Amino acid sequence: MNFFDKKDIDGVLYELLRSPWLQALLKVYECLHQYTKRRPVPFLSQAQELMHEVVELLHRGQQSPEMKELRQLLQGSHFKALLLAHDTVAQKDFEPMLPPLTENLPENEEAMRIVCLVKNNQPLGATIKRHELTGDITVARVIHGGLADKSALLYAGDKLVEVNGIPVEGLEPEQVIHILALSRSTIMFKLIPGSDRIISNQTTLYVRAMRDYCPRQDPLIPCVDAGLPFKKGEILQIVDQKDILWWQARKVSNLKACAGLIPSNHLMKRKQREFWWTHPFHPHSCLQSTNMNIAEEEDDMQIDEKCVETDEETFESEEEEFIGSGQPVFITGFRRSMRLCRRKCNYSHLACQSHCLNSCYGAVAAPYEEVVRYQREPGDRNRLIVLIGPSGVGVNELRRQLIGINPHLFRNAVPHTTRAQKSYEENGREYHYVPKETFENMVYNYRMLEYGEYKGHLYGTSIDAVHAVLDEGKICIVDLEPYSIQFVRTHELKPYIIFIKPPSVSCMKQTRKNARIITDYYVNMKFKEEDLQEMEESAKKMETQFGQFFDQVIVNDNLQEACLQLVSAVHQAQNEPQWVPATWICSGSQD
Repeated sequence: MNFFDKKDIDGVLYELLRSPWLQALLKVYECLHQYTKRRPVPFLSQAQELMHEVVELLHRGQQSPEMKELRQLLQGSHFKALLLAHDTVAQKDFEPMLPPLTENLPENEEAMRIVCLVKNNQPLGATIKRHELTGDITVARVIHGGLADKSALLYAGDKLVEVNGIPVEGLEPEQVIHILALSRSTIMFKLIPGSDRIISNQTTLYVRAMRDYCPRQDPLIPCVDAGLPFKKGEILQIVDQKDILWWQARKVSNLKACAGLIPSNHLMKRKQREFWWTHPFHPHSCLQSTNMNIAEEEDDMQIDEKCVETDEETFESEEEEFIGSGQPVFITGFRRSMRLCRRKCNYSHLACQSHCLNSCYGAVAAPYEEVVRYQREPGDRNRLIVLIGPSGVGVNELRRQLIGINPHLFRNAVPHTTRAQKSYEENGREYHYVPKETFENMVYNYRMLEYGEYKGHLYGTSIDAVHAVLDEGKICIVDLEPYSIQFVRTHELKPYIIFIKPPSVSCMKQTRKNARIITDYYVNMKFKEEDLQEMEESAKKMETQFGQFFDQVIVNDNLQEACLQLVSAVHQAQNEPQWVPATWICSGSQD
């Protein structure tokens, strides 16, 4: 270290080079370097024989304490293993000793293989079945990610001969499974390899489940314990589609888990067709809703029209105005007439038929929806934010508060109406005022996300109004009825659907003591217990029928907290990767 001048180098580096551990490490490196240059060879290749000779001499000599200690060291198991390894390396005898082959093997003798698997907390991951013709017990499938799959020693089609030394010929598959269940640490298979080894080159597929599935309620599943239960809306990773009836999948929320069996797309459709044939016919939901609307209209005719008109005028001036950067910003779409008309939607036969095809037949035709990860690029348009929720849950108020936070970023689509424009109103601000013929043409050309009639006037939210907000670089916030989900889920809008869910009835009794509900009859009416129960039941029905389309669920048990969650959800929708239908990306790239 004398050639280092302490004044010329940093003090820290000087101390490091002087450290004892670094000096020792350098000495070890030098020794190893010199050792490898000499290419050492063993002094003898029979160290074990020399050890036995030394032990024999020690037995014959005087039994001093030192000799006893030396003899004990030489006869130790660790020292013997060390000498065995030394002789193996010295003799370069690395090939295993295999027993000689039996002479005169019959030509029809099948090659057998012995497979030993060490059990752990992980499932075996294989199912067995009885061959229909030969009666042999064979491996039906190997589950992706299980112990058998990771070992790469068991394959579908392998014929089992013995399990843990017990012959399986003549046994039922359930008896073989019982033998496997009794295995403690290892499982020993004697098997005959199958003739056909299927090499899978399938790509991984991600899908959204469009309905619930419980393996324990499915009598067709080959192995209940190997089934994967899932709920509608969950994202599944399909890892194996070789079987036409049973796919192998795992949940994206737990990709480290062993895969499980789920019904294939083909099997799911077959189950649905069988369900249709074995259950009595029920009137279509659209027909039921139409009948209910007619009944409601008959009841509305008995209402005091003066009271309703007074309420209408009270709420016609409900638009809010925000001042920012010297420019007034109007928040539109909150008028009572617009909100009430949605509860009395009279759909044309054409629109109803289109809705039926999308929501009913379409859902049956696609038990799984293929999805991909989508990340909105900075230059892309913002995603449409759709709020869904039962009447009275606070969807309208949450939308109002969200837009009020930043009215220059968040906007509502300006609705269309056929009623006459009032003196203080401006076309395109409160409403787009259009003739009835124009409105009906928009309906028949599928340009309306939703629409309805109130007091003889048509009201609706158009796709063009949503595009107008998005084209300005704003984030469009709309609240729609659940049936509109099918119309709004397009690659152009790429909606992010948020379900506003009510808390329990007991919680709502406390949080909605001073809340008011708006109806056809009263402006401010307190919530009754039956209103809260109806809200809870309506939310359950929405989740049951449309829950697979919800990207996020927010429980509105506290308005301020729910608003903060809503702001966070909107940020996630615009800036973080999300699962979206694959057709949105394919359609967008083609355009």
